[in-house]
Amino acid sequence: MILNKRKLLVTHDGSFHADDVFACATLCILLERKNLRFKIARTRDEEIIKKGDYVFDVGGIYNPEINRFDHHQKGGAGKHESGIEYSSFGLVWKKFGAELAGSASVAKRVDEHLAQPIDAIDNGISVCTPKISGVFPYDISYIVSMFNPSFKNEDSDPYENFIKILPFAKNIILNEIEKSKDQEYIEKYVADAVSKKDKDSKILILDEYVPRVEINIQAVNYKDILYVVVPANKKLESWKLLAVPNSINSFENRKNLPTAWAGLKDEELQKVSGVADAIFCHRGLFLAGAKSKEGAIKLAQIAVES
Repeated sequence: MILNKRKLLVTHDGSFHADDVFACATLCILLERKNLRFKIARTRDEEIIKKGDYVFDVGGIYNPEINRFDHHQKGGAGKHESGIEYSSFGLVWKKFGAELAGSASVAKRVDEHLAQPIDAIDNGISVCTPKISGVFPYDISYIVSMFNPSFKNEDSDPYENFIKILPFAKNIILNEIEKSKDQEYIEKYVADAVSKKDKDSKILILDEYVPRVEINIQAVNYKDILYVVVPANKKLESWKLLAVPNSINSFENRKNLPTAWAGLKDEELQKVSGVADAIFCHRGLFLAGAKSKEGAIKLAQIAVES
């Protein structure tokens, strides 16, 4: 009996794509956490495929009970609740995501952020519409494709390039897990702060530092909030005033900061606003700052009333 025999991960050879790279990266993380040894084979040889402990994006079978994760067979391998068809990454994440992420809720966030966009592109489904002709998002699927060697380079080995990109994919997965945990925490934190604020107030005050992007993601869910006051950093050295956008990823605010503040800082802003410790106001009128919490709240009150 061979103790700790190496597990065999099998996927197709030739050009690789985001779905097989991220499926492989997920399995690598899983096996590494269990201190299990493994090797990766990229092939379409049926005899090798049959020996695989984990087979993904090749083999023509989807059966999670025996770790077969292909989606190319007739009828595919099902769809996400969103209607997006599964690719190999989504199928692998469906089985092992909660185990790796620590909870089903965090795994679901990673699925929505990372797996579904990759699954969509691999199945020829566009999830965004370019606004400028000929200009497309430089998304994760395209980034992965750039690791494939040029068809003119006869000496370049796709297997070697596949192995090189795995650490990149693993880091993205691990970071997505941590970011999703952060988002879950922030969602609860913001909801608690909203429940405690004066119901008629248009200003949400957060005493704990939270990144601006995460604040925007949460604040847009509360239609009565125009501005958020929050520490500028973990050291509480200064405070920020944020205008809540109309929607996630929107550059339009529910209400801009006063036009007279645009681009001003220090004494200029202090004179115009009447707030003694005002520091700056972005010319885009979505962000301002003050040295104190009280100063930032005063700026927010002026903005509401303006």
